[in-house]
Order: sequence, then C-alpha cells, then structure tokens
Amino acid sequence: MEARAQMSHLPLGKHRPGTTYRSCSQSLPLDILWLPRSSFRPAEGELADCVLVVGVSRPKLAAALLSVTLLSLFLTFHVLYDSALYSIQAASMASAASESRKILQAQESNTRTINHPMALRKRVKAPRPAKRLPQALIVGVRKCGTRALLEMLYLHPMVQKASGEIHFFDRDENYALGLEWYRSKMPLSFKGQITIEKSPSYFVTPEVPERVRAMNSSVRLLLIVREPVTRAISDYTQLRSRATPSAPAQVQPPGHPLPDAAKPFEHLAIAPDGSINVAYRPIAISLYHSYLHRWLEVFPREQILVVNGDQLIEDPVPQLRRIEKFLGLEHKIGRRNFYFNETKGFYCLRNDTTDKCLRETKGRKHPRVDPAVVTKLRKFFIQHNQRFYDLVGEDLGWPED
Repeated sequence: MEARAQMSHLPLGKHRPGTTYRSCSQSLPLDILWLPRSSFRPAEGELADCVLVVGVSRPKLAAALLSVTLLSLFLTFHVLYDSALYSIQAASMASAASESRKILQAQESNTRTINHPMALRKRVKAPRPAKRLPQALIVGVRKCGTRALLEMLYLHPMVQKASGEIHFFDRDENYALGLEWYRSKMPLSFKGQITIEKSPSYFVTPEVPERVRAMNSSVRLLLIVREPVTRAISDYTQLRSRATPSAPAQVQPPGHPLPDAAKPFEHLAIAPDGSINVAYRPIAISLYHSYLHRWLEVFPREQILVVNGDQLIEDPVPQLRRIEKFLGLEHKIGRRNFYFNETKGFYCLRNDTTDKCLRETKGRKHPRVDPAVVTKLRKFFIQHNQRFYDLVGEDLGWPED
C-alpha cells in the first residue's frame, strides 16, 4: 500500500537524484516495468530491491481482462449462492424427514384399546376406529330374544353393537334424516369388525326390506323366532306390564270397557264367536310367513339366517356357532362364556372380567293361560308354521297341541 501511494506522486521512469540503482530492466510483454523500491520512498545507500509495475496501455486488452475478472466474480458468486441454497434445502428436507419418522414412530407405538368385554386384556395396533353402517341386522322377531342374541354376539371380539334400538328403517321421521344420521348412531369399530344393530319391528314393517337393500344389498340378516303361541303370550305380558294396571277389585263403570292390557290373554286371543282373533297384534306378529314373504322378495334366502330362539334359551352355543359361520367370523364364543342363573331361570353371560345378566324386564314370568286356549292356538298355527317351514327350508319342530 505504501509503494502504491508513493507511486502516485512520481512519474514513471524518473527517480531520485543521488541514488544508485541496479539495472532492473527486463524484456517482458504487456507493458511491464521494473522499478526500484526507492522510487517510491526516500532511502539512503544502494537499493537492490525492485518493484514490478504492471500497466495496460491497450484498450482492447484492458476490456478483455476486465470482462474475465467480472465473469469470474459472477461465477464465483453463483456457485456460492447455489451451494448455500442447496444446503438450506437439504437441511429443510432432513428436518421434514425427521418429523415424519417421529410421527410414524408415534403412530406405531400408539396402541388403542377396543372397548369390548372380550378384548379387555388385549391392546390392538390398528388405525383409528370409525363409525360404520351395519354389516348385519337383527330384524326381529319381537319377544323372541333379539336383545339376548345381540348381547351374546357382542361377546365376540370382532363384533360391535349399536346401543339401543335405532328404528331407522321403520320410522319415517328417522329415515328422513338420512344415512349419515344413521351412521352417527353406530358404535366406533375397527377395520374387520362387524357392526350389528337390532330393531325387532323391522320384520313386520312393510317398507323396511327395500330401505335396507338401498343401504346395503349384501347386508346379513338375522331373524330369531320362537314357538308362536309362547311368543304371543310373552308379547301380551310385556304390553300388560307397560300399561297402568287396574286394581283387581275395581269394577269398571258401564260404558267404560277394560283396556286390552287389563284383560286376560284368553279374552284377547279368542274372539267372542270362538275363533282366533288374528287382528290381535300379538297373534298377528306370530304369523311369521306373512312377513317373511316380503323379505324374500327383496333378499336371497342365503342372506337370511333363521335363529331358533327356543334353542338359544336352552343351549346358546350351537346357535351362536351357526351365526359365527354365517357372519364369516372365527369361532370365539364357547360354553365358558355362559353360566345358568338358577334364580332367573336362564343363561347369563360371562367374559374374562365380569358376569352379566339381562335386565330384570327380560325373562318376565308369564301369566297362567288356560291350557285349552293354548291347545286351540297351537292347532290354529299348525298350517301357518308349515308355510313358514317351507319358506325357510327347515322344520323347527314346534308343538302342535
């Protein structure tokens, strides 16, 4: 820096008087001149050092050198910029990959417990549960054990059940709310599990078969039936228990007949002329063939499984094995899942942690019915039962007297 500063005050080719110099002249190209260092500062004695001064006096050459210099600077800057940008992108991608690995690890380590009595001891790695439309329906029949059947099937780890009776297909006001409303009433289930809903009045409501097919034409249908006269008496018992009972000694005023719930079963099932009162609803519902016709017009026979409700009460396991096969489920429900309750007179449920019996309203004690009326009703049902046997392709062996 000092040499350049001093050089600006001295013309090239001139030097201080009284100073001895060595010869520094060289034969070099491009206007290169060697000058002694003493040319740029005061000095005493002989100076041996020389300074190389380069100058470009040709404009074209100067422009070329300037262009090369600028291009070199541009390329250097471009390389540095690309390198910095690549480093930033690489760091960002590495960060994103790290976050993705953390999320995947969290999902893999996150285990969800299925809210199911048979899976209380198991933790299953699975996707998030979702609400799904039912793949199977218990469509009836009322007072044949639909609730017991649903609770028994719920012992299976691959079955989830809707709580309560939704009455989606048989009530116009509910059906008008649409399938998404119906789906919202379903339980959460994992992929591979079967969701089941039951509403016994589906079987006898005319519009239901077509509505069910519109939801899912491959749905599996469970129809549980009992001996028709026993079912009718059970239906009467429930209707009577829901009505306000009249005092036994109370005498009805003239012109105010007893409500049906207060009348004996015999008076309701048998008309005054001695014929069977088929208009009485408990009797009418027991005419199974008259309702099954509508279902078979919409669904193939192989999509409907008839469950013997009387046998389900006496020995649940064989009937449940048939249902597991029908639903494509592995056999999981066995005799270990049941115990007989002597007080109630029927089987209760058992899983790995708890025992459960149906609520007190199930298994009500039936009133005594005149045996002559029972015999008369069973003879009446012989032909109707045979028509039902023909439709299902099975003789259920119900008594005829």
